[in-house]
Amino acid sequence: MYVSGFTIVRNAVKYDYPIVEAITSILDLCDEFIVAVGNSEDETEELIRRINSDKIKIVHTVWDDSLREGGRVLASETNKAFSFISSKADWAFYIQADEVVHEKYLPVINEAMIKWKDTDLVEGLLFNYLHFYGSYDFVGDSRKWYRKEIRIVKNKKGIESFRDAQGFRINNRIIKVKPIDAYIYHYGWVKPPDLQQAKQKYFHKLWHDDHWLEKNIKKGETFDYGCIDSLVKFEGTHPKVITNRVMQKNWQFNFDPSKKNFGLKAGLLYYFEKLSGYRIGEYRNYKTI
Repeated sequence: MYVSGFTIVRNAVKYDYPIVEAITSILDLCDEFIVAVGNSEDETEELIRRINSDKIKIVHTVWDDSLREGGRVLASETNKAFSFISSKADWAFYIQADEVVHEKYLPVINEAMIKWKDTDLVEGLLFNYLHFYGSYDFVGDSRKWYRKEIRIVKNKKGIESFRDAQGFRINNRIIKVKPIDAYIYHYGWVKPPDLQQAKQKYFHKLWHDDHWLEKNIKKGETFDYGCIDSLVKFEGTHPKVITNRVMQKNWQFNFDPSKKNFGLKAGLLYYFEKLSGYRIGEYRNYKTI
């Protein structure tokens, strides 16, 4: 079995992305790892090179900053990275610059790739998600956070990144996937408040025009983490590769998980999901088999 990892990254140093942790968290599962480094204003390429692995292959890309609708540039860059994976690859493991896999899930992932490698009907593997927010101590648990997404796909013609690179499609249809008992730890909403505010101003440019940014991005130098509907305390352990970052950058964030900031409809849907495990109207860009 041959596995190609791939990711995209730009301005990782400037906006404090845990890209090194993202890559190294799955590097042991990969035979090669494609890193598409976009035109950056910092030392992103040097950061990647310091991982010092023969598996890593850096390709240089230029992001089309005119693609400011719906994050399309992210899918475009993801497709560029995917195009560089080896023709020998059976599987392609995509990880974003703020996502990390806990080492306890590596055997589960490897077993699933072996099990379904030669089953043509299975086109991808579906992961569960934990979305950290505010600090490394809290996880979002409301309907605003997606619960599952595809992160491993077969190396098949026609597979492309979809919309804002959240998932994949093949020949413009949804991909058939097998769910696996493994989680992606998403740390995109865990940064010091000043860096989070800077990231918000930058990142929303990939989705919206200047008028929208002026109207919707709050002024100020720090991000207000208090404007959230619901969080729960994280009781587990973080991946080993991110432990140093957690110890160095886990600033004080006080939040009372018992307090919920919902309207009536959102509150009813939230508690129905908690009681039943079912999310009404959940968006699914995949078909489980």
